[in-house]
Amino acid sequence: MSYSLIFTLAFAAALVAGLLVKFWLASRQVRHVALHRGAVPAAFAQTITLAAHQKAADYTIAKARFGLIEMAWSATLLLGWTLLGGLDALNRLLLAWIGGGMVQQLALLAAFAIIGGLLELPFTLWQTFRLEERFGFNKMTWKLWLADTLKSTLLGAVIGLPIAALILWLMGAAGQLWWLWAWGAWMGFNLLLMLIYPTFIAPLFNKFKPLDDPTLKERVTALMKRCGFAAKGLFVMDGSTRSAHANAYFTGFGASKRVVFYDTLLRQLNAGEVEAVLAHELGHFKHRHIVKRLVAMFALSLAGFALLGWVSTQVWFYTGLGVQPNMTAPNSALALLLFMAAVPVFGFFVAPLPARLSRKHEFEADAYAVAQTSGADLSAALLKLYQDNASTLTPDPVFVKFYYSHPPASERLARMTAA
Repeated sequence: MSYSLIFTLAFAAALVAGLLVKFWLASRQVRHVALHRGAVPAAFAQTITLAAHQKAADYTIAKARFGLIEMAWSATLLLGWTLLGGLDALNRLLLAWIGGGMVQQLALLAAFAIIGGLLELPFTLWQTFRLEERFGFNKMTWKLWLADTLKSTLLGAVIGLPIAALILWLMGAAGQLWWLWAWGAWMGFNLLLMLIYPTFIAPLFNKFKPLDDPTLKERVTALMKRCGFAAKGLFVMDGSTRSAHANAYFTGFGASKRVVFYDTLLRQLNAGEVEAVLAHELGHFKHRHIVKRLVAMFALSLAGFALLGWVSTQVWFYTGLGVQPNMTAPNSALALLLFMAAVPVFGFFVAPLPARLSRKHEFEADAYAVAQTSGADLSAALLKLYQDNASTLTPDPVFVKFYYSHPPASERLARMTAA
């Protein structure tokens, strides 16, 4: 049996196994949430109404069922691109039209992204304008959606094509250790994005204004000073123009860090609750979760580039995924696309590990927030956010362990109470 056939069988087996596990997990989630839809859990009976609980259950079930359809379609597209020859046909078409070289490789990457985006577009539109609309979360107009899409596409071309060209050039010109140079370029690019995102990119999509509530500003400033944290500014973002979901986050890197509050968050929480939510985010910095995630990203991406450096020289890697490598033209773009297609299929089975680590970090950030602010305020804020975002209070435990990056409300509140 050839290496190519072995790899084909391994890829197909991993894809099918992953689909079966995903369908099983989604089915568990739907059954579990539906089973507990009729009554609010005892721990929340005094704070969450039955109507809110049932809305969260219905929203969760609707998203899970929609996800099943989207999952099946994505798997079909993946098979179409790989084993059924879609990527191979696209590559040959562009070779015949443009010829080999950097322009053809960039055209292949761009064409793959555009075609893939168009094929996924119906699901994006349905989720935004039907699913989110049905539960009262979508605030985006068609005009705004179109503007965002055009901006994202243009920004992707302006930022993505140069870094893609650099990596493709390194793959062909930097020798056997090209992957090490490419990894360095990729990491530098990501750090640069973190630096410029708050000032130059985010304002293209949202409006930001300084926090002008003097009481809240005083409390937040005192909290950050108490925690030894400095930021370039406190800003309010017009999240309500796109969604009713609420959030707060830190963005930027080094001296460019900003604290950003969604306007929806400020409408839903009082000053003490906002302070507690911010203290939770500060807990991530205090425990160096951001640095740890960056280090993990650096390490995983280095391993990924090293693996890409090896498989890109193996004929079975291409033929095993339904593509005939070019004989008279570079295969760098093909290698990138096939690698990005294959890695998620095999990597799906280790997804519970980073999810578990993320939940551990959330518990640590909660504990820090309780130590710095009012635990009652944090509990109240979390309950309001769970309710306003229609997050189910009764998720399936196995589904949680596999997917959830944040612990369920019941676990978080129990930890806070114990603390």
